Amino acid sequence: MSAAFLGMPPFPRAAEEAVHNTTLRANLRHATHTIRAKRAKAVAELSDWEQLREAGRQIKDHTLRHLDRYLIQLEAAVTEAGGTVHWAADATEANRIVADLVKATGETEVVKVKSMATQEIGLNEALAAEGITAYETDLAELIVQLGDDRPSHILVPAIHRNRAEIRSLFADEMGKWGRAAPHGLTDSPADLAEAARLHLREKFLRARVGISGANFMVAETGTLVVVESEGNGRMCLTLPRTLISVVGIEKTVPTWRDLEVFLQTLPRSSTAERMNPYTSLWTGTIDDDGPREFHLVLLDNGRTDVLADEVGRQALRCIRCSACLNVCPVYERAGGHAYGSVYPGPIGAILTPQLRGTGSAIDASLPYASTLCGACYEVCPVAIDIPEVLLHLRGRIAERGGPGHRVERAALAATGWVLRHPTVLAVAEKLATATRGLHPRRPPGSGAWTASRELPDVPARSFRDWWQENRR
Repeated sequence: MSAAFLGMPPFPRAAEEAVHNTTLRANLRHATHTIRAKRAKAVAELSDWEQLREAGRQIKDHTLRHLDRYLIQLEAAVTEAGGTVHWAADATEANRIVADLVKATGETEVVKVKSMATQEIGLNEALAAEGITAYETDLAELIVQLGDDRPSHILVPAIHRNRAEIRSLFADEMGKWGRAAPHGLTDSPADLAEAARLHLREKFLRARVGISGANFMVAETGTLVVVESEGNGRMCLTLPRTLISVVGIEKTVPTWRDLEVFLQTLPRSSTAERMNPYTSLWTGTIDDDGPREFHLVLLDNGRTDVLADEVGRQALRCIRCSACLNVCPVYERAGGHAYGSVYPGPIGAILTPQLRGTGSAIDASLPYASTLCGACYEVCPVAIDIPEVLLHLRGRIAERGGPGHRVERAALAATGWVLRHPTVLAVAEKLATATRGLHPRRPPGSGAWTASRELPDVPARSFRDWWQENRR
C-alpha cells in the first residue's frame, strides 16, 4: 500500500466526513457531470459500441486465461528488441529494482509519466528514501504533488481541487520544486497551464531518467503503449537516456490488432475524445532515437491471486478509463480520498480489496461502498460486472465472520428452519398477528439508516387464513 494511504479509516467514516465538505461536493458534482455528459455524446457516435465493448471483454478474458503464455512471449519480444525485463512479485521488489536501476545511472532525479502502478506501490516515497527525487509531469499529478496531497480520481487525480485552489498552490509551492510560478498568476486555465509548462520544461530538458507505466503491452511485438492528452508523456518517453516502465501484468494484449478495439473505446470512455491527442508506442531501443536503455518491470503485487478467483478476476479487465467513477452516486458525494487507495470509485471497491486483501478495516469496508445501482457496469467499456463482484466480495467478508455476521447468520438459519416447517410457520404468523400492538415502529439498530425507516404493519390476518377462507 502506498504510504500516502496508510492509516486511513474505514470507508463509512471517511465518507461521512467528506459529504460535509461543500466545496469538495461542488467540485466533484461539476466535474463528473461534465465528463459523463461528454462521454455519452462521444460513445453515441459509434453504432457498433456494444460490439466493441464485447470484443474488449473477450480479448481481456482470453488474455487472462492464457496470461502465463503471453507474458513469456512478451518477455522474449522485449528482450529481442533491446530491452531488459525484470519480474517483481510485490511492491517492495518493484521499488528495489527501480531504485537500483536509477542509482546505476548516477542520477538523483527522474521525470515521471502519469502511472497508477507506480502510485500503487508507493514508488515516489521509496525513491525519496534512496535520495532520488521523482517529478510528476502530468498536470493533475503535479497539482497533487505540489499540495502534498493524495490522488482522488483515476483520470483526473486533482478533480477535488478548483481553479482558485490550484492558483494558490502554484503561487505558494512551485518555487520549492523548481521554477516558480509567474508573478501575478491568475486562475484562468491558460495561465495555469502555461505556469506548469514553464515549470516542467526545465525538468524535461535536464532529466536523464524517465519512469512510466503503460496502458497496454503487445505480446507479439514487445511494444508498449501510453495514451495521454498533454504531451508530457511524450517528453518523458523520448528525451531521457534511460526509460523504466513499471506495468501490471494484466496490461498485456496478445496482438497488435487487439489495440484497434481499445484505442477506440479508451479515449471515448475516459476523456470523451475520438482518439487521444498523444499515443506513444515504443519497441525496445534503437541507436539514434529515444532512450538508449529500456527496462520493463512486470508487476504482480497480488494480481496472480486475483486471477485465481473466477468471479473477481474480471476486475483485471480494467483499462483505467474512470467512466465508472463519473457515474457513481457514491463517488460523487464521498470523493476519491474516502476509498483509501489510488484506485477509488467502483473499480477501486472491487480491485483494491483483491490486491491488498480484506485484513484491514478500510479494505473490508470497500465492497460496501456502493448502492449496487449498476450504472458502473453500464458504462464499462470492457463490461466488468462490478455489482456482481461487489456481492461476491461481500459474501467472502461475511464468511470470515465477526460478531455482527454471526448474529445475522444465526437469524437467517432460524428463519430458514421456520420456513421449512409449515406448522411452525403457521403458529409464528398467528403469534405475530396477536402481538401486533407490541411491535416496534422502526428496525432494530441505531444509525441514520434505521432512524429514517419504519417497519410495515403486520396485517390483521395472515395470507394463509385469507386463502383458507376464500378458497375452501
